[in-house]
Amino acid sequence: MLKKSLMLGAVALAMSVSVSAKEWKEVRVAIDPTYKPFTFKTADGKPTGFDVDIAQALCDQLKAKCTFVEQPWDAMIPGLNAKKYDAIVSSMSVTEERLRQVDFTSKYYNTPSKIVIKSGVKFDGPASLKGKKIGVLKASTQEKYAKGVLTPAGVNVVSYEAQDQVYLDIKAGRLDGTVADIVEVQGGFLDTADGKGYAFVGEPLSDKKYFGEGVGVAVRKGDKDLKEALNNAIKAIRADGSWQKISDKYVPGVNIWGQ
Repeated sequence: MLKKSLMLGAVALAMSVSVSAKEWKEVRVAIDPTYKPFTFKTADGKPTGFDVDIAQALCDQLKAKCTFVEQPWDAMIPGLNAKKYDAIVSSMSVTEERLRQVDFTSKYYNTPSKIVIKSGVKFDGPASLKGKKIGVLKASTQEKYAKGVLTPAGVNVVSYEAQDQVYLDIKAGRLDGTVADIVEVQGGFLDTADGKGYAFVGEPLSDKKYFGEGVGVAVRKGDKDLKEALNNAIKAIRADGSWQKISDKYVPGVNIWGQ
């Protein structure tokens, strides 16, 4: 009788595990395609970039279809919690503030940010930018830093819906510079014709108070199955060389895995 009870208990446990372990046939992934080389569009409008390829590689590990959903940056987390998509793979840093709203996987890259202003401007700290207009991405870690450090120093911080809008206003002379991820601003602005005459100033910015613990995949709180599956997928693409291949494609010669 005891043996029969144990067998029935084992069967019940197996059924419970089977039911609770969700099989993901499709993962809807939110992206903001205005952040080259991490997320942007090709000439024919197709989403591409490091984040997009990483998301596809993770979906391949899950044997799931990857469906990309374009979303303005500041609406990313509200959209996730409203179940418009299942995950955010769009260079979102893991910060304490965001962890109160969503869960994150382990990091899939980690790069610092830096201030960019006109070449020749003397810089010896935030106070030397007093009166300057600096554009930042709305709801970003760079905005948090700028408002926490630059605004008190007398800098006029202006927030934008997309990072490429910042560059357009720098080109038009409405801004003096920006605070941005060093890889993104290098490829998206400084290496372009519009970036001529601008340069990095100061030290790399990586204070965890503002910039968090690196970039992870955001999922809704309670989506433990998806979080675990994605964590395993990140480990797998690091181990099999897929992550490095994608990194070399978009940021050759640069270590973006970080510390």
